[in-house]
Amino acid sequence: MGENPKPRHPPQQSPHQPPRHPSRHPGAVARRRAAAAAARLSPPAWLLDNLRPQPAPVRWPAVARASVALAVPLAVGFATDQRAYGALVALGALNGVLSDTAEAYRMRILHVAVPQFFAAVGVTLGSLVFGQEWTAVGVLALVALVSGMISSIGAVASFAGLLLLLNAVVGAGLALPDPWWKPPLLIVLGGLFVLALSLLAWPFRVGVPERAAVAGTYRATADLLEASAAPDPEFDGRRRAVTLALNHAYDLLLARRAGDHGWRGPLVRLLAQLNVIIPLVEAAHLRGRRRPPEVMAAVRHLADLVAEGRTGEGVLDLPPPRTASDRAVDTALRHVAAVVHEADGDPRNPATMDDRLGRPAALSVRVRRATRNVLFSEASWRYGLRLALCIGLAQTLVAVIPVQRSYWVALTVTFVLKPDFGSVFSRAVLRALGTAVGLVVAGVVLAEVPIGWWDVLVVALLAPLIPAVSAKGYAFQTAAITPVILLISDVLNRQGFGLVAPRLVDSLIGCAIVLVAGYLLWPESWHTRLGHRLADAVEETADYVRRAFGMPDATGKAADQAEVERTRRRIYRDLSTVRTEFQRALTEPPPIGRRAAAWWPLVVATERIVDATTAARVRVSYGAPAPARAETADIADQLTDMAVRLRSSEVLVEVRGERAGDGEESVLAALRQEVGAAKAIASPGRKTTLA
Repeated sequence: MGENPKPRHPPQQSPHQPPRHPSRHPGAVARRRAAAAAARLSPPAWLLDNLRPQPAPVRWPAVARASVALAVPLAVGFATDQRAYGALVALGALNGVLSDTAEAYRMRILHVAVPQFFAAVGVTLGSLVFGQEWTAVGVLALVALVSGMISSIGAVASFAGLLLLLNAVVGAGLALPDPWWKPPLLIVLGGLFVLALSLLAWPFRVGVPERAAVAGTYRATADLLEASAAPDPEFDGRRRAVTLALNHAYDLLLARRAGDHGWRGPLVRLLAQLNVIIPLVEAAHLRGRRRPPEVMAAVRHLADLVAEGRTGEGVLDLPPPRTASDRAVDTALRHVAAVVHEADGDPRNPATMDDRLGRPAALSVRVRRATRNVLFSEASWRYGLRLALCIGLAQTLVAVIPVQRSYWVALTVTFVLKPDFGSVFSRAVLRALGTAVGLVVAGVVLAEVPIGWWDVLVVALLAPLIPAVSAKGYAFQTAAITPVILLISDVLNRQGFGLVAPRLVDSLIGCAIVLVAGYLLWPESWHTRLGHRLADAVEETADYVRRAFGMPDATGKAADQAEVERTRRRIYRDLSTVRTEFQRALTEPPPIGRRAAAWWPLVVATERIVDATTAARVRVSYGAPAPARAETADIADQLTDMAVRLRSSEVLVEVRGERAGDGEESVLAALRQEVGAAKAIASPGRKTTLA
């Protein structure tokens, strides 16, 4: 036991044998070949990314509404021996479930009611050309053009355009009850049933979604303060969470504020509480040592007060500030507490002036602006023509080649060709996969469940899956919607299990039409405008640098505090949109996905430039020497030059600039470093094209 074991020596190798290498061992070679074969057979990374479920909470009230809204009309139809009427009401309820995405009750009225009007128009136009194959081609192509163009206005208009075309296709492909006015009336009734269910809790939860949105902004700000000493990726992630929370809260509150012109009341108070968090968010950009835990606890306590609609006590137990950064956070936090504890918004308090951050224009102005943008926008015409071409081809194909229940081909085109919903190529692939899964479920039901009351039970069980999994990904949403649509349409015209195979073929035909006529034939599919969007963001960042440090604009006037805040909020919102566009492009197959991945670091670098500008402005506000105008102008000019080159060339070239100002002791030292990092990314050595 106490002896040392004899050392082991490798066996002596003959001098005439070649030296062995571990990587040349037959077993290692076989393993490498097997790994390479597995890599070739495995799905591509972009497809796996699309199939991975996205983290999203389940909206349980929406799940319950979907079950009731679709099952009750079918039950009433069977009970009254009017199953076709019940199926049409259920189809309208499905429209309502798809568009029921808003949190605030007032916004739900717009999100659900407005698209139902377009759904009624669509089913009317479609039913008028039912059985007229070539007339249907022209009418549905025209409806597709209008649908695509109005989809560019916004979220509500996008759903309205979707339901307009969706129901026109259904009306042209299914034999609906006479007279002509009954189908649109029943479909609208189904949508209004969903709206009524969604508004049941309004009297008991008035203002709850709005308060929750503002409180969520406070909690996201507390998380950002907590990450002051964290690594850059963690801080960047939390700052983006603050941006999303602010965007959501302002969208929610200012949409209501557009129709409320009073200066007192719960809405004004919430706007004051939201506006006053902006200085604290800006102070959170001053990074360094870890914040005292009392600071984050105080912000989260204020968030609880906002969420519950209480005022509480106006005394904060905070440690005395020791640095300029601590002083900035302390001052901003005490101001937040003072506003939160006010019983009502004070019109003399600038924090209550929602116009500081951009109040929505009057409804008539927004309508004129939207109409002008739709009629004169190249993008809206391009998408409208793209959708009209694909729908026209789908209808022409089924007019020439007899296809049983041919509406499913055009339905597939309608669902897939929605660029504002994600990558067209990826959606076509995911649509095929999701439809296959959904048809397996539908096939079992159609084969085993007799028509009648069992259909009500099955729909009550399947319909909740639509809102439950829609946020997880498009493939999951398709798999949930497919069996529900088949069951409802089968109640109108019972064909049973024989529908399953034709529906899969129709879906594949629709996906093929989209891939060829809606994707491959359009140059923008291969040459995205991501670089131009990023160039716009860089140019806005240069403007923000000038405004933040008092440089005059073209009229010789310097921006005031409110204008600087509006500029910063607009940039963060635009950068959030750019990030979303790049993330969407990352899910595209090569070369688009590869290009987006190559230029992704420049998006992050631009965000960090805005962060550094905000931090420098806060330091100046709390006693740091203001930068020289020449130094500010030099940095802004470098960013402007970078934006020009991003927009005008496919391969980026170096952006040169001389450092001006007070050297490394300047308050803009960190900002210069971030600009230098962005220039290093946009250098001649990177040969990835921007197109």
